[in-house]
Amino acid sequence: MAITQAIANNFKKLLLEGDSNFKQTGGDKYKLALYTSSATLNSATTSLLTSSPTHEVTSSNYSAGGGALVNNPTSLTAGVARADFADLSFQNVTLTARGALIYNTSSATTNSAVCVLDFGGDKTATSGTFTVQFPAPTSTAAILRISG
Repeated sequence: MAITQAIANNFKKLLLEGDSNFKQTGGDKYKLALYTSSATLNSATTSLLTSSPTHEVTSSNYSAGGGALVNNPTSLTAGVARADFADLSFQNVTLTARGALIYNTSSATTNSAVCVLDFGGDKTATSGTFTVQFPAPTSTAAILRISG
């Protein structure tokens, strides 16, 4: 099994079809689900993994499907458009995650994958807070960037 950081191929197609809206107010709703190292996630992932086993993390304070993301304002600088989210924290959890999937819950194709995040190794929280911290929304580091 492997988790490979990538923008989902299906998302690229849906984006061109006008199926994703990252506006801060009135935009689509996105979620982030955490996965163990046993999951297979990559650019070919089309949606939230729902068939058993999904290899999504489990914890008493982590709900299947993960947590809701808050859209930050989109921006454009030096020909690079960016979408960004506020950091997401899961409180009072004991879990180990290797990566995550951001997916669109508002999409015409329900729970369609946007991108896969590879944490570069297992990350753990023990009776504490697990935070997914997004990079600053710059033209070289934002979580989602489109350039020509």
